[in-house]
Amino acid sequence: MSSPPASQADHGAAISVTTPPLRLIVGDEELLVERAVENALASARAADPSAELRRVAAASLTRAELAELISPSLFAEGRVVVLDAAHEASKDVASMITDYVADPADGVSLVVLHAGGARGKALADVLRGAGAEITECPRVTKYDERVDFVRAEIRRAGGRITQEAIRVLLDAVGNDLRELAAASAQLVADTDGGVDENAVRRYHRGRAEVTGFAVAEKAITGDRSGALEALRWAIVLGVPAVLVADALADAVRTVAKVGAAGRGDPFKMAGALGMPPWKIRKAQAQARGWRPAGIALAMAAVAVVNADVKGAAPDPNYALERAVLRIVEAREVS
Repeated sequence: MSSPPASQADHGAAISVTTPPLRLIVGDEELLVERAVENALASARAADPSAELRRVAAASLTRAELAELISPSLFAEGRVVVLDAAHEASKDVASMITDYVADPADGVSLVVLHAGGARGKALADVLRGAGAEITECPRVTKYDERVDFVRAEIRRAGGRITQEAIRVLLDAVGNDLRELAAASAQLVADTDGGVDENAVRRYHRGRAEVTGFAVAEKAITGDRSGALEALRWAIVLGVPAVLVADALADAVRTVAKVGAAGRGDPFKMAGALGMPPWKIRKAQAQARGWRPAGIALAMAAVAVVNADVKGAAPDPNYALERAVLRIVEAREVS
């Protein structure tokens, strides 16, 4: 039976005093893979505190080196052998692993890391067939997956978080899972465990407030003073001008696209528009204040600023401020 994804596993549960002789970790999400390896080592050391870790790249292994790694210890000492990127192993080494998994050695826990693609799939299939404990660590690429990851991290730390707080945290921290994991743990530690939007903004002040998307959101809703304040903070804290310009362009294009599609169920519209439902719902509310003539002016403004921040203008910061003002004014066009 497969283990739950490493991002959702109950790491606080009591560790078994026995350890599986074979483990297959599939995927290439670095943080989740490393956690799975740590769990394998912790499990082995719960059964044998003296168990040692030996970690090698499968591509560099020879048959002789692998034979030494997976041979039982003369002194019955436990050992965890981690083979990195097993899909890159030579045919000889892959063949030897295939033979080994049919009769694993006592005291040795073999942990095989596989990226999960077609390369070396036969080896992964052999491990599955041999009853290896499997941990899936797929790359987290979609917004909804990052939402789930943050929610799981907060829960793992013993807390709970609101949906809006997750959105603000993702805006503040970005997509890096290690940073998201650290931020989630810190938020739970610094609160009573209940993480809301205010808590995230309080502990990430100066960051959650000044992303390019924060500037764009205020501009697209006509908040002139708020957009300019957010832009000036972004400039002070070094947010690249290109990122702010990209965020402005994305906000305008999104409102134009969703506004043209008309009202409807965001979940039903998601496939046709190529956007997540939450983004469509948000843009539907923002589009209510816009007219076609204003959208055209805003589109022209973001096209100009895109060129400006890439060298067409002598002062990219001034170009951004001018673009923000043009977007706010375009929204007022009837």
